[in-house]
Amino acid sequence: MPHTPSADPPAAPTRRRRRGTERRSNCPVACTLDIVGDRWTLLIVRDLLRGKSRYSDFLASPEHIPTNILAERLKRLEHEGLITGTPYSDHPRRMEYRLTPEGGALGRAVSALARWGLSHFPGTATPASLPSVAESQSS
Repeated sequence: MPHTPSADPPAAPTRRRRRGTERRSNCPVACTLDIVGDRWTLLIVRDLLRGKSRYSDFLASPEHIPTNILAERLKRLEHEGLITGTPYSDHPRRMEYRLTPEGGALGRAVSALARWGLSHFPGTATPASLPSVAESQSS
């Protein structure tokens, strides 16, 4: 039987993601991964949760994020409303970054990933400064 366009089911309505970009689905996991699902973004969030705030602080992390990727991820997190950047020097222009309350809510996800990693990767350790799930839920 030939395929006819009228036989196709209606497409699911496309929902806008935050800040005006298109969502690929209405699945909350997919929407979250579109923002923080690459290999670097949650490490930046982890560092922010631990008190790091400057570009050089993030570069000093043991994972050695490339500078071009760090700059792009910081811009994306700021665009999505998960961090704010405040200049601390004008010449040259340098920023300090802080999690917004919405970005801070990712602490629960980072803590859950850390717990999972501890149980699946022998020899790993959670820094004392990473918030516990109980602390993250109370904020």
